[in-house]
Amino acid sequence: VQLQASGGGLVQAGGSLRLSCRASRTIYSVYSTYTMAWYHQAPGKQRELVANISSYGTTDYADSVKGRFTISRDNAKKTVYLQMNSLKPEDTGVYYCNRPCSLMNWGQGTQVTVSS
Repeated sequence: VQLQASGGGLVQAGGSLRLSCRASRTIYSVYSTYTMAWYHQAPGKQRELVANISSYGTTDYADSVKGRFTISRDNAKKTVYLQMNSLKPEDTGVYYCNRPCSLMNWGQGTQVTVSS
């Protein structure tokens, strides 16, 4: 399975971005069983999980993004999304998606830069 994240960019504090991550080399019926997650790697820090969504659509968030970020998925498109609102400078970093229970190749991620 390959994961391709996109949608990052430069935004001012308080702004919004919508990230997408599409899985390829897998089929819908398999992808739809995965719990998927978004991870954030801030400059010089370890990658951390910020949001996940189960195959049933149940979501969970890190405290740092709760109320600001929303994770969703479209199984037919084999894509998971992250709607990021009220962005803060500390949200800056590279964002990746993956399957937390059994990690796949990370892919390149997508850069988000939030200016103050």
